[in-house]
Amino acid sequence: MTDLEKRGIPGVIVATEQFITAAVDQCEALASSPACVFTSHPIQDRTDEEMIEIANSVFKQIVSSLIT
Repeated sequence: MTDLEKRGIPGVIVATEQFITAAVDQCEALASSPACVFTSHPIQDRTDEEMIEIANSVFKQIVSSLIT
């Protein structure tokens, strides 16, 4: 994401809450602060309906992060 942002391409890191610490550590290591959105964990073995619900719950946050 850091490389894309340096090229002027906006992006958002989307991961589950299980990876908050890893994301923070990686951002600090790269001296970067990309937009991050975290969803509930786990997502493995979720049904299509559950994945749609998760996606809908963070959609506005993702779009907002891209346009600010």
